[in-house]
Amino acid sequence: MGLLYGEYILKPSYRERSDIDRLPKNSVADMDTIPQDPAYYANQISPMSSSEQLRYDREYNRHYFRPWELNTLDIPSTDFGWEVRFLERKSIYTRYGTMIPPTTWRAWIDNANYNALNTQKLYAITTTHTNLHALPTPSDVYRNPALEGEGFPFDYNQNSAYYLNVPLFVSHFSKDKKWAFVQGSYAFGWVRMEDIALVDRAFIEAFKRGSYAMTTKDNLRLFDNAKDLMLVKLGTLFPFDRNGYLFATRQSNGYAQIERFKVNDSSIVATKPLAFTPQNVARIAKEFYDEPYGWGGNYYCRDCSATVRDFMGVFGIFLRRNSSQQAQDGEMIAIKHIPTIEQKKATIIAHAKPFRSLLFVRGHIVLYIGAYRNEPIILHTYWGIRKTDLTKLVTARTIITTTQPGLERSDIRHQNELIYTLQYIVNF
Repeated sequence: MGLLYGEYILKPSYRERSDIDRLPKNSVADMDTIPQDPAYYANQISPMSSSEQLRYDREYNRHYFRPWELNTLDIPSTDFGWEVRFLERKSIYTRYGTMIPPTTWRAWIDNANYNALNTQKLYAITTTHTNLHALPTPSDVYRNPALEGEGFPFDYNQNSAYYLNVPLFVSHFSKDKKWAFVQGSYAFGWVRMEDIALVDRAFIEAFKRGSYAMTTKDNLRLFDNAKDLMLVKLGTLFPFDRNGYLFATRQSNGYAQIERFKVNDSSIVATKPLAFTPQNVARIAKEFYDEPYGWGGNYYCRDCSATVRDFMGVFGIFLRRNSSQQAQDGEMIAIKHIPTIEQKKATIIAHAKPFRSLLFVRGHIVLYIGAYRNEPIILHTYWGIRKTDLTKLVTARTIITTTQPGLERSDIRHQNELIYTLQYIVNF
């Protein structure tokens, strides 16, 4: 394996608009009455020493590269096969309401070739931003688009998204050889073969350099001279040396090769972990603000768990894929049985740490960023607020609110407000 240097450069850019940008974007009073700039809250942070950050960061790196140490899939039995059980439970539909017949989804399962589990036992790496699917098909899968919360963008075939440079363990391939069943550090599923490359021991030793950087600005773009190669999201990891930042490309034989890029703006990439300072937490948090809600990382956007994962990752803290897992990644403080909302708010303010604590309720997780007029304030990628008719007031983006967004409205189902349903503070 040779180490080649091409004319690659990473630049600030933008995410191209898509269907995700046409989601409803309702607002609530919080978005006008409390400060919407994360910098307002940043001076409330409690210090995190460099030694503490480095301890977290070592754990981050251990998790990140762990797929290259596996000899077999390491997936809990309760999680494995969920997609098959999902298909068998009740009818599924296309985005536009056409029922997907059993002959179609059974063909997907057949193509998944699950009898071949752990027969390949290869190591690989992503060579672009790619979607991680539940089944080896590009098809969208919806439970029922006619029902509230079951249509776009909630595609159940969209398990997650992997950024460039993600280490993978490859269990096996689909029957049509177009997909690989992989396990990464925080999720498992199917990726297109064209989006990954196999790695050998020499590549792994060259790539795991011990010095790592992470993108600190969202929606960057990697160019080969003037050729646009890919969008690069905040939270993408790059090894580096004096010649540049390392990334993997796919050769014609299916194996990875290391290339290097440089940057034209030193503020868009930083050595990991980034120092936990008021200036830095405000700058990173602001990158997520107002991004559309992207279920499972689809359409180059984020859902609630991806937002907190990428925010924490810059500062060296590793989080897993979904909110229930992330709640267990830190020190949990139960708040679900606190009897009054006033006591619950006071407990959050007293025990949660601005910009390094999460608040969790089943199905949703948020970043606590501080207090404003004795109210806990959160940054979260929020689909919407439950109304009395059991539909939702859809916000569908990353917003800053209190724990009672929509309190001013008469049609909000108050027993479903976050302050009533939040179960844990998760501290780091």
